[in-house]
Amino acid sequence: MKTESHIKTLRELPIGARARVMRVGGEGPLRRRLLDMGLTKGVEVKILKAAPLGDPVEITLRGYRLSLRKSEGDCLLLATQA
Repeated sequence: MKTESHIKTLRELPIGARARVMRVGGEGPLRRRLLDMGLTKGVEVKILKAAPLGDPVEITLRGYRLSLRKSEGDCLLLATQA
């Protein structure tokens, strides 16, 4: 049985979804900041919850929790399993 992966941004994932980072985009200080927080290629992330108005979202990765604005999450390309 073959599983198909779908590429999405953080904004497109529902709460409870798991995905792997495929690419970290952005430029300059924003990209560096995302990489410094551990968002590197191959890392698994899970969407934990979102603020009442939907922004920011809380994710877990590498054993810790991180809150990101959706605009920052748009720099991440994530692969989900279908």
